[in-house]
Order: sequence, then structure tokens, then C-alpha cells
Amino acid sequence: MKLYESTVHELHEQLQNKQLSSVELTKAVYDRIDEVEDKVGAYVTLDKENALAQAAKVDAMIAAGETIKPLAGIPGAIKDNISTKGLRTTCSSHILDNFIPVYDAHVIANLRKDETIFLGKTNMDEFAMGSTTETSYFKKTHNAWNLDCVPGGSSGGSAAAIAAGEAIWSLGSDTGGSIR
Repeated sequence: MKLYESTVHELHEQLQNKQLSSVELTKAVYDRIDEVEDKVGAYVTLDKENALAQAAKVDAMIAAGETIKPLAGIPGAIKDNISTKGLRTTCSSHILDNFIPVYDAHVIANLRKDETIFLGKTNMDEFAMGSTTETSYFKKTHNAWNLDCVPGGSSGGSAAAIAAGEAIWSLGSDTGGSIR
């Protein structure tokens, strides 16, 4: 089984038991992104440098004998309408193409405290107003299992990232039912 096919629980145990490093896991997921992202289009922004630095920090914590939280060291994706301090947040709109938030959404602040790895921001219908993830300013997202279909929306990038193995976990949002 490929690392990106594993569950959060399985990976957490492997990290804590030093059978796997967070850097190794994060690199494996970025390798998968490199392999399929051109076809799927799940991401608007990637943050590889910071993700790998955070993974190294988690590995150092484990090496020092610390017990890590369940999502610590596990790479995931964030829907592009969730504010991430210092990381471009566009809501998949041209209007916000260069917007860099100066604060984290509450959920992101909590995930950072738990030493979670953020791979990047996922594509979505512009301002979360759609149901196909075809109304993004940047690109269409395709269903990872059938590239001729849509992944649904507005959290289609988050769903496609999971289905394609481009993230271990992902955050979406529910404006009109996209993650129910």
C-alpha cells in the first residue's frame, strides 16, 4: 500500500513509533501531487517549503520522545476560503488573487497548535458559490476517479485531493451542502 492510501490513525501510529518520518510522508504526498495534479486540479496554492519545515519539526519532537497529537505530522489540505496566516487565500477568485491573510481562522490556529502539516490550499467554486468546482477563477477541478466528471462543490478541490491521494486529510466548508 502507498503511504497516501493510509489512514490518519495508521500514519499517526507509524510516526509515533518511529516507523515513518513526517518528512518522508510529506515528501511522498508531494510526489503524488506531482504525479496527478495536472489532471485533477485539486490545488490553487502549494506550500512545500513550509510543509517540509513543519514535518522536520514534528520529527524532532518525536526523536526527543514527545507524544504527538493525532494529526501532528500528517499532511493535509485546506479549502481556499479558510484564512491561513502568511499563505495566499483567494476563495478561488481573481479579486483575491494576491491576498495574504495576517491571521489564521480559528480552526487553522488550533491545527497549528497540534503541529499539523498544511500542504496547500484547495480549489473551490468562486466564493463557495457553486456545486461543481468549475467556477473557480484558476481552473476546473476534475473527479479523481473519472476525469470527465466533476467532484461536486463547492469543496471539490478538498474532495478531489483526498480521492486522488494528494492529501491524507482535508478541510472543506459547507455553504450549500458540499460536504454533507
